[in-house]
Amino acid sequence: MPQSGNTTDEKQPKYPHRRSQVMVRLIKRYESRKLYDTEESRYVSLDEIAEWVREGQEIRVVDNANAEDVTAQTLAQIILGEGRDGRSKISTEVMHDLVRFGEKALSTGVEQVQQGMDRVVRASIDKLGPVRQAREEMKRLRSRLEELETSLVELERHGLSSTPAKSKRVRSTTTAKKKTAKKASAARKPKARSA
Repeated sequence: MPQSGNTTDEKQPKYPHRRSQVMVRLIKRYESRKLYDTEESRYVSLDEIAEWVREGQEIRVVDNANAEDVTAQTLAQIILGEGRDGRSKISTEVMHDLVRFGEKALSTGVEQVQQGMDRVVRASIDKLGPVRQAREEMKRLRSRLEELETSLVELERHGLSSTPAKSKRVRSTTTAKKKTAKKASAARKPKARSA
């Protein structure tokens, strides 16, 4: 009788994109081509395995005779069976690419997604640069404004409070000096004598 057991990293959440945390369901394939689920200790069909995969579970199918991993063959059988029944959700274009390029087609798709994400991240960083610079400039301007306000307060305290009176004194002194200078220059000029 087959032994029960499976390999697990952690309990399986329904997040298929997080493979490091997905439970791997071990299925054994016998010479009779029957598939045995070691988790539920029962024989299962390809349709059941397909449903588990759609739910986000990861499976591993091994040949019971030699422990060879036959997961890819089993998944291909599922795709083939669904294609015959008209239930396949995989486009013929994708199937052609899989046949033409095999694993390279899948890795190229992953690379394209990664490159797209890299472009998005770079564009976001580029947009953040000017924003960051503008914030730094605003910070510098605020600091300078505070310095100017402090200087004005100091000037008002020490010198500008008496400025209007000083301004009048300076203006009257300047006016007096100009008048004195005119008188002095007029005194120096010889008066024209009448003949």
